[in-house]
Amino acid sequence: MANIGTIKSGAKKALTPREIVSELDKYIIGQDEAKRSVAIALRNRWRRQQVPKELRDEIAPKNIIMMGPTGVGKTEIARRLARLANSPFQKVEATKFTEVGYVGRDVESMIRDLTELAVNMAKKDEQKNIDSKARNMAVERMLDLLLPEKKDPPLNENSTEQLNEEKRADIETSSTRNKLREMLIDGKLDERFVELEVSNNHTPMVEIFSGSGIEEMEFNVREVFGNIFPGKKKKRRLKIPEAMEVLYQEESQRLIDMDKVTEQAIQITEQNGIIFLDELDKVAGTDSYGPDVSREGVQRDLLPIVEGSTVTTKYGPVRTDHILFIAAGAFNVSKPSDLLPELQGRFPIRVELDSLTMEDFIRILTEPQNALIIQYKALLATEDIELEFKDEAIHEIARIASEVNERMENIGARRLHTVMEKLLEEVSFEAPDMPEKKITFTKEEVLDKLQDILEDENLSRYIL
Repeated sequence: MANIGTIKSGAKKALTPREIVSELDKYIIGQDEAKRSVAIALRNRWRRQQVPKELRDEIAPKNIIMMGPTGVGKTEIARRLARLANSPFQKVEATKFTEVGYVGRDVESMIRDLTELAVNMAKKDEQKNIDSKARNMAVERMLDLLLPEKKDPPLNENSTEQLNEEKRADIETSSTRNKLREMLIDGKLDERFVELEVSNNHTPMVEIFSGSGIEEMEFNVREVFGNIFPGKKKKRRLKIPEAMEVLYQEESQRLIDMDKVTEQAIQITEQNGIIFLDELDKVAGTDSYGPDVSREGVQRDLLPIVEGSTVTTKYGPVRTDHILFIAAGAFNVSKPSDLLPELQGRFPIRVELDSLTMEDFIRILTEPQNALIIQYKALLATEDIELEFKDEAIHEIARIASEVNERMENIGARRLHTVMEKLLEEVSFEAPDMPEKKITFTKEEVLDKLQDILEDENLSRYIL
């Protein structure tokens, strides 16, 4: 898949907005306007990398607010977008943050978390580059365990004869080592056990701080304690494949240039990072009493991060000027206009997502690559159960989910999960012991299993 977030200009072909929408269509039904908006925002990142350097820093990302009820695809759009861009992606709830002085998380923690994700991504990329060398080194270390070197005895008067014997022994050892190497690579030694020294890095932690602000101190405290309590090693008896994986990881850590990884991670965080800020509508009020006292404070703390500031992380300072922020919320009580004017100005693109209809539910059940029915078929196939849903059964599932959403809280496509779980509850429980391996659902069977829920509103409130 093309990497639209590539930093090196022209390193890879970027997806066009039309191609981005086409990719999103494989997983998300409807919401065409939202898909177009995020596709343009993502393409603009690539465009920004093509402009002259003196102008590049002046082009700010076009942050987006997605408005719509729960379960209509807001989170899924942002998550799939990050995968298309091969970008570090962090989902956070605005309600987890509080202004300084109230119990809650510091807003800068989301940048630290994003940087941590970027470091892991950069480390995986680097690990691919040194994979072959690390595996060869792990094989050699395993051979050292299987065939330890003999200590040289002191030379005696017949030193020439002894040297010849040692030379013959070395040739034999080399031949044995080569045979062992072949057996090891072919998997013929997989059932053997070896004793291996492994690190036991459990750093004792003492909770000294509490409340907001702990993130600022956490990484320093960990480093200090890590130096005071160096990692100990203990011997473990492992099968050769498990031991090989341990040795491979140790050799990978030695070969990976963490300075290079850190530099790349900070760069992709600053240039490619995406933060999905959910439940923004929950902090959009301006009440100054009761539990909502910190709403406006949270907005004021978010403002410099979204505008562009420098956040200190354990990997170094990270600029937030070009991180893409996608905010979302139902906005059924509050409105985007209830946000601070300065914060509103940092989210120039507004997209309203539509509520899902029964027809949408039918498509969600069958069309996407990860469609619910495909998921359940795959799950029960592990028990050798073949599931089949008649078209009228799928229509009935969609109708019931839609009707329950209308009667009670509208939770969008998530309602399909609860309906499907109830429908397949008995099959899922009995699957390992069922003699009948093919199960077909018809409209009548769907109605039979779910009709009671529709008729008893109190029961449906608890179950669905």
